[in-house]
Amino acid sequence: MRYLDPKADLTFKRVFGEHPDLVMSLLNALLPLTAGQEITDIEYLPSEMVPENPLRKNSIVDVRCKDKTGRQFIVEMQMIWSPEFKQRVLFNASKAYVRQINAGEQYELLQPVYSLNLVNEVFEPELKGYYHHYQMVHVENSDKVIDGLQLIFVELPKFTPHTYSEKKMQVLWLRYLTEINEQTREVPEELMANPEVKKAVNALEVSAFTDAQLAGYEKFWDIISTEKTLYNSAERKGMAAGIAQGIAQGIAQGKEEGKNEERDLIALNLKKQGIPFELISQCTGLSVKEIELL
Repeated sequence: MRYLDPKADLTFKRVFGEHPDLVMSLLNALLPLTAGQEITDIEYLPSEMVPENPLRKNSIVDVRCKDKTGRQFIVEMQMIWSPEFKQRVLFNASKAYVRQINAGEQYELLQPVYSLNLVNEVFEPELKGYYHHYQMVHVENSDKVIDGLQLIFVELPKFTPHTYSEKKMQVLWLRYLTEINEQTREVPEELMANPEVKKAVNALEVSAFTDAQLAGYEKFWDIISTEKTLYNSAERKGMAAGIAQGIAQGIAQGKEEGKNEERDLIALNLKKQGIPFELISQCTGLSVKEIELL
């Protein structure tokens, strides 16, 4: 049996954008929900992903939905990471939050918005964990929380099932996202033993897609490769420009410092010859106080 990678636009939306039970299972497994907060129903919302950076216009796939209580969930698969993504995620989640009510309606109607971001790159190398949960907390008393926005980032490359002891379904879904790809010929029994994950695996079978869809799938990966190359190139050019600018500034600063040292030396020699400070000041531009300190 041959499979496709679940992280691609075509497959991610096929699995999590067309099967409410599967996206609900994924959310319950990966979101920081306490007992009694589990999602029991899902209604899809229109996707409105509009990336700001043209270099990565195809590298983000999103699925949006809400439950019967009004809580909204944004699920994104981010193939290429860049620092501004955190701000973009915060912006999109905030936008979804404020759009819940119209002018004049009560704030009590507002329900939490959860943004789950699956990232296919490491963006927090200094942190050991792969799971990053952000929310508004009191600085001195972290148990005091303002409900509203919950931002979750998962660094997929950091995940290894033999190192972590998370919830069983969390491990299964992360294994699904990181272990299944075009090279997979036999899916691990642990994944196929779970009905939801098995359904998601079956949805990746190559035979389930048309030739046109498979061509689009291949094009997606070509685009991702191109975008990554463009981004890395832009990043390198930015670093080179920064280095060049730093060198230029250093040279200019060195010249200026050299001029100052020469000026100070002239003033010092004139001072040693007993030339009045006022005259030295007129000749060098130094103040009388500065001359006294030489």
